[in-house]
Amino acid sequence: MLKNVSGKIGDIEICRILDSYLLGETMQAWFPDFSREAVKPHECWLCPTHYDSESGHFAMPVHSWLLRAGGYNVLIDTCMGNHKARPGLMEMHMLANRYLERMAECGVSPADIDFVLCTHLHVDHIGWNTRLENGRWVPTFPNAKYVFSRTEFEAAKEEAANPDSPPFLKAAFEDSIFPIADAGKAHLVDGVQEFLDCLTLRPAPGHSPGHVRIELNSQGKRGVFAGDMLHSPVQVPFWNWSSRVCWDKSLSAKSRRELLEFCVSENALLIPAHFEAPHVGRIKQSGESFSIAFGW
Repeated sequence: MLKNVSGKIGDIEICRILDSYLLGETMQAWFPDFSREAVKPHECWLCPTHYDSESGHFAMPVHSWLLRAGGYNVLIDTCMGNHKARPGLMEMHMLANRYLERMAECGVSPADIDFVLCTHLHVDHIGWNTRLENGRWVPTFPNAKYVFSRTEFEAAKEEAANPDSPPFLKAAFEDSIFPIADAGKAHLVDGVQEFLDCLTLRPAPGHSPGHVRIELNSQGKRGVFAGDMLHSPVQVPFWNWSSRVCWDKSLSAKSRRELLEFCVSENALLIPAHFEAPHVGRIKQSGESFSIAFGW
């Protein structure tokens, strides 16, 4: 059993493990289609937790989800990591956070992790894949199988090799992705994949080429780990707003709408990677519009 359980879906225990926060963004800068006038009717539920209407800023916590499923410990996404050089990304540069201590508070050590599932391979979702040991980057979770989308892995590899890419992309591949493959711990998957009789990895491209959503089904109850398909609850009613860092904004919006429709049709709990407390919620649909009821 896990400790400090955040919630349950069926008989699957789920813990949230916080790494840190990204605090420097405004909605207007992050979402190219942002409209202050359009958002005003939603400020009653967005503010103050998910949006500061005066400054325009919104907080993006960066966290992992730890599951106890079928006797296995499964970690979904690994945040930003410590001691990693991220030139141009100061909020992620050379961090010294208490991530592993927070994992220990859930009753789990790195050696206890059986599977690491990455929704995608952006820098804030792969950092704890590795840790620095005697000057080398080694797998943080030595007994785990790391599951990556093959499409995503090849895209990250190509970006890292491109001399025109930002330096942090090469750094992230070299310190957080390549060491996993080099250690023989990377398991690359294509298409829809089933895991442990309760998890389904399903392609959900747009934010990145090989982004996946991870569906959980236990005792007739459902949830879906959405990664960066949404960065803010504002993207529930405004599902067509993609972030400035989305690889393909129109495809991202299409995948996001499919995600929200799935949550409605299956009564699946939406479990994103960057929502502030209470971090999760149920989706409702009225015509072309969606809304969220926060909580487990």
